[in-house]
Amino acid sequence: MKKIAVVTGTSSGVGLHLAILLAQRGYTTVATMRNISKQDALLAEAEKQGVSVLVRQLDVQDDDSVQGCLQAVIDEFGQIDLLVNNAGAGYVRSTEQATKAEIDEVFDINLMGVIRCTRAVLPTMRVRRQGHIINISSVGGLVGQPFNELYCAAKFAVEGYTEALATYVQPAFGILFTLIEPGGIRSEFVNNVMEKMNATGGVAEDEYQPILARYRNSMQQRAAAGGGEVYQSSEEVARIVADCAGMEKPPLRLRTSAWAEDLCRYKTANDPDGSLQQQMVIDMFLQGIGKME
Repeated sequence: MKKIAVVTGTSSGVGLHLAILLAQRGYTTVATMRNISKQDALLAEAEKQGVSVLVRQLDVQDDDSVQGCLQAVIDEFGQIDLLVNNAGAGYVRSTEQATKAEIDEVFDINLMGVIRCTRAVLPTMRVRRQGHIINISSVGGLVGQPFNELYCAAKFAVEGYTEALATYVQPAFGILFTLIEPGGIRSEFVNNVMEKMNATGGVAEDEYQPILARYRNSMQQRAAAGGGEVYQSSEEVARIVADCAGMEKPPLRLRTSAWAEDLCRYKTANDPDGSLQQQMVIDMFLQGIGKME
């Protein structure tokens, strides 16, 4: 029987390419998106690649939408073997300038969306004693960056949430957890971040303005140079995620580029994939309920 994969946020970027790659690798792939009117690009690329994907509506900000969609997949196929929490939204603005509504949205999409989807699939994975949940995090989940503090805070929370689950759900019930930590990605993601900033007041005339100008100039210079070693393509990141999904013993943490590794080196040098910390916590708090080897 084919494995069943669910990917969120598949209307573009990494999610789109990942849904197609998983289908190419033999999964029955359920590609979800908030607005299914945006499915044409995905379906066109799937047809071009000679595969089929199932498109379903799922809004990670809506409890009923998440539960309804994922339960329908379980009812239809009897299981979900792989969940990739890919849906996310960037945000660039200082804490002082951010509105409460914007702050709530950053956390609702990037953190609560992951929790909602994970919560919906855990019961059936637990009963079956198998499954793999991959959460698309970011180097911003390990290293704070200028004007990204709210986005980084949400991704830091995703890291802690996933790391904690991996200390007891994984050894007790056989459910695997992985955090994917890309650096920059050449996709609509960055453009959407900057468009959102401009649409919600642009650059405020205050003391942060010259600092933000330096930050934006740095981003624009890298983009104009093709991204160099910083920016990866969506396809490249999707391939790394698909490869991870196929591993028998996937890592807890996986950076997707040499640049990402370099940025995080002070935090990850002694434990690059997080396995040593994971096992130490298991041994300390649960008397070694399970070994990760």
